[in-house]
Amino acid sequence: MPLEFELCPGRMVGGSHPCFIIAEIGQNHQGDVEVAKKMIKMAKDCGADCAKFQKSELEHKFNKLALERPYNSKHSWGKTYGDHKRHLEFSHEQYRELQRYAEEVGIFFTASGMDEMAVEFLHELKVPFFKVASCDANNFPYLSSTAKKGRPMVVSSGMQSMETMRRVYNTVKEHNQNFCLLQCTSAYPLDPENVNLRIISEFQKEFPDVPVGYSGHERGIHITVAAVGMGAKVVERHVTLDKTLKGNDHEASLEPQELAQLVQAIRLVEKAFGSNLKQMMPCEKSCFDKLGKCVVAKQAIPAGTPLSLDMLGVKVGEPKGVPPEEMHQLVGRTLRDGAAEDASITAAMLDDL
Repeated sequence: MPLEFELCPGRMVGGSHPCFIIAEIGQNHQGDVEVAKKMIKMAKDCGADCAKFQKSELEHKFNKLALERPYNSKHSWGKTYGDHKRHLEFSHEQYRELQRYAEEVGIFFTASGMDEMAVEFLHELKVPFFKVASCDANNFPYLSSTAKKGRPMVVSSGMQSMETMRRVYNTVKEHNQNFCLLQCTSAYPLDPENVNLRIISEFQKEFPDVPVGYSGHERGIHITVAAVGMGAKVVERHVTLDKTLKGNDHEASLEPQELAQLVQAIRLVEKAFGSNLKQMMPCEKSCFDKLGKCVVAKQAIPAGTPLSLDMLGVKVGEPKGVPPEEMHQLVGRTLRDGAAEDASITAAMLDDL
């Protein structure tokens, strides 16, 4: 049984608990706190468990040349990459405002800490769990310092090898038992042939004592639903109010109606998991009464005649008699009063041995 742990207050993940659904707002808020609030409310209304952002302390995430390089993309919010990122980055006080709003709305709130100083701030903010973005999965000093803080962790695996993910597992496990790993391919949008859902099964084999999940950037909801069918215990999808908005991530994000459909589909699939005990279900009784077959006499069988297989057949019979899977157990037994041709063979007709 995969490890179960409390990812957020009162919300367990792993085992047979419902899949935890993260609505990744990221920086699709366009740098506008009011838009961010609309997105938090949207995530709540659509049934997601958590609204997640991305927090950076830019001078700690990027070096000077990276911040100063020209950025002429149609998605740019400034002449340099630094200007662009500063436009999209909320202040500490704005994060506190958004956290308060999420609490009012009734949805969990967290962010990916995109550098160690951002993690320090999120720790101060007392977020319920840390999300480690794929770009930091091989950042082992970051992983160690984050794990040591003791908060649950969700770690994405985009751009990493299995060998690196083994190191990730061992690094985090040394300091923190409460974490999960997400299969992820870092392309926006992600083509189906590059999703590699089978890695979910490989992660489950490699890391049997931690929950495994999926972070998707594909179009639509079907692949994410399939990931849940394969056992993903946490799923994360980017969300947007409008895919045509300015920004790199909007095209690979789910609009409100899609997020709502995804949540509904996941919850439906979870209902369908049901029990691992294979038996006739009560809901199958009417079908069995109409179509269920039983053993019948192929010919008239006199009382006291030892039964052989050539005397017996299988048909839909009235009344319901001995089930076909028990036909071989009738060989050599006798019928107390015999049976007419085509009659059902019932247990009550058999002589006691």
